[in-house]
Amino acid sequence: MLKFRTVHGGLRLLGIRRTSTAPAASPNVRRLEYKPIKKVMVANRGEIAIRVFRACTELGIRTVAVYSEQDTGQMHRQKADEAYLIGRGLAPVQAYLHIPDIIKVAKENNVDAVHPGYGFLSERADFAQACQDAGVRFIGPSPEVVRKMGDKVEARAIAISAGVPVVPGTDAPITSLHEAHEFSNTYGFPIIFKAAYGGGGRGMRVVHSYEELEDNYTRAYSEALAAFGNGALFVEKFIEKPRHIEVQILGDQYGNILHLYERDCSIQRRHQKVVEIAPAAHLDPQLRARLTGDSVKLAKQVGYENAGTVEFLVDKHGKHYFIEVNSRLQVEHTVTEEITDVDLVHAQIHVAEGRSLPDLGLRQENIRINGCAIQCRVTTEDPARSFQPDTGRIEVFRSGEGMGIRLDNASAFQGAVISPHYDSLLVKVIAHGKDHPTAATKMSRALAEFRVRGVKVKRPQTQALGCRTEEGAEGTQAARAASTGLTSPGPVLCVPPPAHVPLSLLREPSRTRPETSTEVSPTILL
Repeated sequence: MLKFRTVHGGLRLLGIRRTSTAPAASPNVRRLEYKPIKKVMVANRGEIAIRVFRACTELGIRTVAVYSEQDTGQMHRQKADEAYLIGRGLAPVQAYLHIPDIIKVAKENNVDAVHPGYGFLSERADFAQACQDAGVRFIGPSPEVVRKMGDKVEARAIAISAGVPVVPGTDAPITSLHEAHEFSNTYGFPIIFKAAYGGGGRGMRVVHSYEELEDNYTRAYSEALAAFGNGALFVEKFIEKPRHIEVQILGDQYGNILHLYERDCSIQRRHQKVVEIAPAAHLDPQLRARLTGDSVKLAKQVGYENAGTVEFLVDKHGKHYFIEVNSRLQVEHTVTEEITDVDLVHAQIHVAEGRSLPDLGLRQENIRINGCAIQCRVTTEDPARSFQPDTGRIEVFRSGEGMGIRLDNASAFQGAVISPHYDSLLVKVIAHGKDHPTAATKMSRALAEFRVRGVKVKRPQTQALGCRTEEGAEGTQAARAASTGLTSPGPVLCVPPPAHVPLSLLREPSRTRPETSTEVSPTILL
């Protein structure tokens, strides 16, 4: 039996009576037994762990946290029903990558399923396989699909076989600088090196001339090796000033695939997304249809299950090119949830239980766009030090809230210690409104309400970054990129800069303190 509640004028799936067997989507597909999940462990930390715990609690599922020795005081440990130490004696990040410890905790505590979150082990096929071998369900795609999508070269080949356009590039990882020379001779500059077995901007280098080739090849290889344990690279023609559009997909174990429309993630710093918006502004309806259609086609080609994201570049002529599939939940899944009224984590769990999408009431014709949502990331970074992460104890924290504002966080509270060992994300701010200007106004107001004070070694410059609107702010794009490190192809957002808000208001007014104690203020990205 399905239960719904009204949200934003639509219906959101709340839960399902957990006693039946899921019907197959058609007589020709396999029939799977519905196995309720009673306990979920999140093999992650921070805000994404808490996000999954909340979804589990709403579904009546018991939750299990894991934490490193450095995270004993972190909020995700407190939010779970049970919590267990992993990676004793290991480095902070390595603790969350130690598969044997995670599997041991799962087996010893009767965990039914593991949710990987994002980052860490979320796109590791060996982790998905280890869960399966241990008799624990992996809330995500099958190990084989994770492996195929994690290998960018194989994912590219699958896209080509599905008839999805791709950027010109090598068919396999290159093994020498000579191969990079040959590629640039054929396609010309600029080109881009990409890590074959990872993402997130690591192992990614743009090359504009032969003089830059050797140095960037060496750096990209070293970055990929350090981040992913494999320095393999492939080379693509670099599309200049593209829009970065990604499509949220959802599949089940019966062959059903649907999309939940697109997100625009074009505003980035160091190849990492900092602002996400759904749906993409000023997107031609025919282009939207091609993007979503190709995403579903690619997912069907590989037999995709659970949640994922298909990413594209769109050039100035409106041509789109497949770049990769993220076989996990994205940081920016929140904006899709806001505009479609679909709880993606609920859906992930139900699919892992053996439910079909139609059984969940999820059919393509029922998925509608409801308004606009924007996500901005408040981070403890110091603009005066090239946005290097800052650390310390938060002395004062007051957030922006109110109608249409959603906050996803883990360490955003007075007394929280900002660790140097992990990501600098403090809180995700999501604004939802009836259209782009309304969502932007809510975001501007919410960010202006933030007050953050803490301890750090150098006084930062809190920045409110406004994107150009449909009407103009034409001359500010290059200056903004130069001062902030942000890149964007142009008017992808209809977001008025919060010019009426003095930048000083984004910081707690200074008080008399010792010179060694200075403010921790987040970089506000809008």
